[in-house]
Amino acid sequence: INVISAYAPQVGCEMVEKERFWRELDEVVDGISRNEQLVIGADLNGHVGQGNRGDEEVMGRYGLKKWNVKGQMVVDFAKRMEMAVVNTYFKKKEDQRVTYKRGERFTQVHYVLCRRCNLKEIGDCKVLAGDSVARQHRMVVCRMVLEAKKKRRIVRTERRMRWWKVKEEECSVRFREEVRQRLGGGEEVLDDCGTTAGVMREAARKL
Repeated sequence: INVISAYAPQVGCEMVEKERFWRELDEVVDGISRNEQLVIGADLNGHVGQGNRGDEEVMGRYGLKKWNVKGQMVVDFAKRMEMAVVNTYFKKKEDQRVTYKRGERFTQVHYVLCRRCNLKEIGDCKVLAGDSVARQHRMVVCRMVLEAKKKRRIVRTERRMRWWKVKEEECSVRFREEVRQRLGGGEEVLDDCGTTAGVMREAARKL
């Protein structure tokens, strides 16, 4: 699984800087195989809004009411990359959707995105209202259920040793000759029993 953390340019930044951010994020995501899982957790400084008319393929109906151009950039990115804005798929109280709060001002600018094909693996996504990672910024928690893939066991088989063939005259001669050559051409038996046994097994496999 690949996890990307990102922070988009703030409201006062030039549009050229904002466009460069999305272009670079596109390049990073494009560099990850579509067969690999991907999760993005980011402060994208945009409001995707509530409801999803026209954008059903990338977001649910449970964002916050406000919408702006930078939020549309988030939606457009999700469409390009075939991803989904996870926060918007889970019906929560408003306080569990607010990710940034300063005085009476509250918004949703922090998002979790995943590939659309993996959306079914997301169990929950919400804001922990009582916990703040930094001042005014609130923690977004996403629960994802992953299925561990079992590694396929590779069974190596060796050619069966046909000892009964040693009893046949022709095979017996070949067997003795093979063993003799492997032992160095002499008639003596090596002191190393393990080596001698191994030589005999290899010779038997050739019968």
